[in-house]
Amino acid sequence: MTSTEQKITKAVFPVAGLGTRFLPATKAIPKEMIPIIDKPLIQYAVEEALEAGITELIFVTSKGKVAITNHFDYMPELEEALSLKGKTKELEAVRNCTLPAGQMMSTRQSKALGLGHAIWCAKEFVGNEPFAVLLPDDLFFNTPNCLKQLVDRYFEVGGNIAAVTDVERKDTNRYGILKIKKDDGTLVSASDLIEKPAPESAPSNVAILGRYILSPEIFSALDKKVVGSGGEIQLTDALTATMDKTPFTGVRFIGEHFDCGSMEGWLKANIYMGLELPETRDLITSYIEEKGFRK
Repeated sequence: MTSTEQKITKAVFPVAGLGTRFLPATKAIPKEMIPIIDKPLIQYAVEEALEAGITELIFVTSKGKVAITNHFDYMPELEEALSLKGKTKELEAVRNCTLPAGQMMSTRQSKALGLGHAIWCAKEFVGNEPFAVLLPDDLFFNTPNCLKQLVDRYFEVGGNIAAVTDVERKDTNRYGILKIKKDDGTLVSASDLIEKPAPESAPSNVAILGRYILSPEIFSALDKKVVGSGGEIQLTDALTATMDKTPFTGVRFIGEHFDCGSMEGWLKANIYMGLELPETRDLITSYIEEKGFRK
């Protein structure tokens, strides 16, 4: 069976970060548990993975992150209390975010050594098959969802692929940036990847977003634990190191994207979702009109 014939059934969620951009909110609460309206960020990523056909969820956590796996665990006391009080809507919401036994697993990243190292920590769970990586800070909305868009394209191109978008030149120092070999408007073939280049030295403005499908060959590069930008083991460096045998393709994501690792992105995501949901849309618009914010 070739790589492009294999189903993508495993997904890695690197959730070990400290969330320093959201302090003091993240002093005791994992940043992945900060809500967008009524669901935590990590739940949106998990739902996206499940909708794209993922059946095994691997969380790479760290000290103080137990709330993430607890969120998806069965809580009989809570369900019983809600049932006794007749809170059927709340009970349904709790059950909808409870994962079946055996579907969720976790491992620890004991030191914050970068995204590449976090993915390497999941090596034994992944095994020798292609797998997805979802960074919960990146929140996507569309049908089909972002990961499903990647899965569909993976079966065409194989190799290592990631969601990409065009960013403003001034923002290239926030992303992994592609050096473009070929670009047909949807698929972007790269000859190199540069981690957070300065705007004046960036090879393009095509930036990697937080969704990947990776070949297991990526672990041969990650095993070397090469330290790159920021003194961390960068995934972009490992992807570049394997390009001679495993090509890298960027897939331009179609839909809405929010960087919820920033206050600006998180706030925009809440407003977007609030206007999308029927139960909150009128509340938001009427409040804006009441306060006279509308231009």
